[in-house]
Amino acid sequence: MVKMIEGGVCAAQGFTASGVHCGIRKNRTKKDIALIFSEVRATAAAVYTQNLVKGAPLTVTKNHIADGYAQAILCNSGNANTCNADGILVAEQMSALAADALGIAAADVVVASTGVIGQPLSLEPIAEGVPLLVKGLSKAGGTDAAEGIMTTDTVKKEIAVEFTVGGKVCRLGGIAKGSGMIHPNMATMLVFLTTDAAISPEMLKKALSTDVKKTFNMLSIDGDTSTNDMTVLLANGMAGNDPITAEGEDFAAFMTALNTVTVALCRTLAGDGEGATKLLECVVTGAKCEECAKTVAKSVICSSLFKAAMFGADANWGRVLCAIGYSGAPVDVTRVDVSFRSAAGEIAVCKRGAGIPFSEEKAKEILLEKEIEVLVSLGDGAFGATAYGCDLTYDYVKINGDYRT
Repeated sequence: MVKMIEGGVCAAQGFTASGVHCGIRKNRTKKDIALIFSEVRATAAAVYTQNLVKGAPLTVTKNHIADGYAQAILCNSGNANTCNADGILVAEQMSALAADALGIAAADVVVASTGVIGQPLSLEPIAEGVPLLVKGLSKAGGTDAAEGIMTTDTVKKEIAVEFTVGGKVCRLGGIAKGSGMIHPNMATMLVFLTTDAAISPEMLKKALSTDVKKTFNMLSIDGDTSTNDMTVLLANGMAGNDPITAEGEDFAAFMTALNTVTVALCRTLAGDGEGATKLLECVVTGAKCEECAKTVAKSVICSSLFKAAMFGADANWGRVLCAIGYSGAPVDVTRVDVSFRSAAGEIAVCKRGAGIPFSEEKAKEILLEKEIEVLVSLGDGAFGATAYGCDLTYDYVKINGDYRT
């Protein structure tokens, strides 16, 4: 059983965090650097953007956790440290600054950056900020850390759960950032997860890589895959359970807790898309294979025409069928059913690939809600998938028209 609790990224035993403004961002009211720290060395796993252009911090982090362990996460916002000639050096120096202040090895520091691409990142504000971060570490610091990694986000994103493994109470929590430049296969999305469950590096890696295929890799805001995305999971074992070293009941319990957290963060990320007014979920059922279901769900959620229709609360189901048709999935369109559902009710708009009579007024009422489900039944099997996204609004263009300046 998984229970929602308070505490975010600091809910698990042994984890503290902090966030401050150090001067990377011009706006002094916004925090721009964050630190997460484990009292003891933790097993570590991460997944990264599939963009061939990768931020320097990703390269450094990948090298640092190659042994399966880490103890701290340092992340700045306001500058991506990407496509910079000295990027690797700066990322390594960021790690060294945190390591020296914490009294740990630099190789045990995960480093991350988010913000504008191609702008040199000065170490001076970071050097001034790290001592403040270390001094401010606390169990209540998760919210400050969540704020410190935000860019165009309008809300902080944090969650935590409690679950049981081998008779021991464990906790798993996290923070995330991401609002735009988000597309399946990781995106401008940074996710930092912590748990006090004991689990081997190999099984932690398996858990995270398996989960993201159904969560963060099913999330799209605008079709752009970022250069700096990563999701990192640290497990320090302080809950005292027998270490999870193989699949079984304990691993299944861990996976359930992890998925609860990642799905919640996915929904929050999607609902806070740049300029978004609505969270969209495309729930596909009746597919002949899981990959078919994923392909269809992502195609619908990525359709700019469909997203624009949802902004206008227009039940233009033809755009859903269109996206299914060009998805590349082997679908018999004559078997496809489509419905829209929200807190205001549910309405069927398409049966067996053809339109059916429905109340435009009722459909409008359903689509004016903040959270909308697009239900697609392919009528061809037993597999399903869910993709997460948001509507496409005028404000998305406004935000990105002058993002750099």
